Amino acid sequence: MKRAGHLLATIFLIILPLACSHKPDANTLVMIIESSPANLDPRVGVDAWSEDIDGLLFDNLVSRDEHLSVKPGLAERWEAPDPKTYVFHLHKNVKFSNGSPLTARDVKWSYESLIEGKIRSPKGSTYGLVERIETPDDSTVIFHLKERWAAILWNLASPGMGIVPYGSTLEVSRNPIGSGPFRFVSAEQDKEVVIERNDNYWGDRAKIERVRFVVVPDTTTRALELRKGSADLEINALSSDMEAALQREPRLELIRHPGTRLGYMAFNLRDPILKDVRVRQAIAYAIDRQPLIHYLMHDSARPAASVLPPESWAYDPSARQYPHDPAKARQLLDSAGYPATNGVRFHLTMKTSTEESSRAMAAVFQQQLREVGIALDIRSFEAATFFSDVTHGEFQMYSLRWLGANEDPDIFEYAFDSARIIPKGANRQYYSNPRVDALIAKAGAEADQNARRQDYAQIQQILAEDLPYINLWYFDNVMVYSKRVRGLNLNPSGNYDFLRTAELENR
Repeated sequence: MKRAGHLLATIFLIILPLACSHKPDANTLVMIIESSPANLDPRVGVDAWSEDIDGLLFDNLVSRDEHLSVKPGLAERWEAPDPKTYVFHLHKNVKFSNGSPLTARDVKWSYESLIEGKIRSPKGSTYGLVERIETPDDSTVIFHLKERWAAILWNLASPGMGIVPYGSTLEVSRNPIGSGPFRFVSAEQDKEVVIERNDNYWGDRAKIERVRFVVVPDTTTRALELRKGSADLEINALSSDMEAALQREPRLELIRHPGTRLGYMAFNLRDPILKDVRVRQAIAYAIDRQPLIHYLMHDSARPAASVLPPESWAYDPSARQYPHDPAKARQLLDSAGYPATNGVRFHLTMKTSTEESSRAMAAVFQQQLREVGIALDIRSFEAATFFSDVTHGEFQMYSLRWLGANEDPDIFEYAFDSARIIPKGANRQYYSNPRVDALIAKAGAEADQNARRQDYAQIQQILAEDLPYINLWYFDNVMVYSKRVRGLNLNPSGNYDFLRTAELENR
């Protein structure tokens, strides 16, 4: 594996550039992304590219800092006079990018269009505990809840949902108008998205005049564009071998920071084979994560013990772990009634994207599972098709990433509550456990954080036994960028907030 990785890097370094891109102009930062955003309406888009670009175009009521704590956003302050009432006071003189004022009416519309079903979105059910929203004046928004909801602030924070102009419906996806530091210019599916600095921005203005997000699905081509100088920047979009190779390029630099993005493997619990918890636990014991982290990722990841990252206040380190133990895996498969015939117990299909790193990871899983008698068939699809299959439950197994949503324990409700089975949420694995549902509801209504922490610890312990997911690793954030770019500050979430402070030097 190690020799193969070095060979790929060597081949990459001697390949002649195939694309005919032009060098970026002095006022435009060209950033490479892997796929087009699915929907730039912040009420609808849930894929990483939609949410990260929306984070630059739209403001949320509240935001999150580098320590994952809630901080002011459009709301300069707020108070909770009782557990079911939250009063937000907006910054004054905030304008949308088209120059129209942003008021409490826009905030109310943004949420009510979801809550009342005017806009169909998986985010709609997130705000089901909101009973009504009042706007006593242009600068005050009052959320009245049906019951206690401890996670309301987190769900109002970026990338939860940005504020759109009053009356906005489906046209937002084609022409996003927000109040963020950048404004939308144009988008062409599978080619690019262009945004420009919003000179009406109420906060600190961006230093970069224009950003082109260029869609480059192929990993090798992404690396070549950076090497040629026809692109300025990418984040978390290259293989580790290519990152190492590009680090030797004199015009490029690399920065790396621990991140919260979670890589996980999920199971379809309605599948006749995978519905048996012994099979899922056997797969967990059969997988050896360390070679993948060391050789494929160049040690740019940490083994994951929970959906939550260790930085979260609710993280529980005591939940059951599954060290590499093929003998234990075979024992569990035998007890589940799957003896090996000619070395094979059964076949499973794992869906993945066409990304080189994803295919390489799946190939290693295939080899490791073969050692315990499981024949893993791999099916690779381009990003949009793969994500569509996952969100429609059309899989036996898949591997994906949580990008930011796993930074708060509200992820348990969104991804594991039986009421959030797709299409009502992200419970794509059809997981249902009444005890987990009850603990999620209890923790969500609990005002005392220590009590909530204990509830979430129990949830993590149950999930570690039931294993609807195998938590694989937390990825580091790795950025390769041109030396003409300065002022880059990476967020643990790996989002695009660094573009708020980035600037370009003329060289």
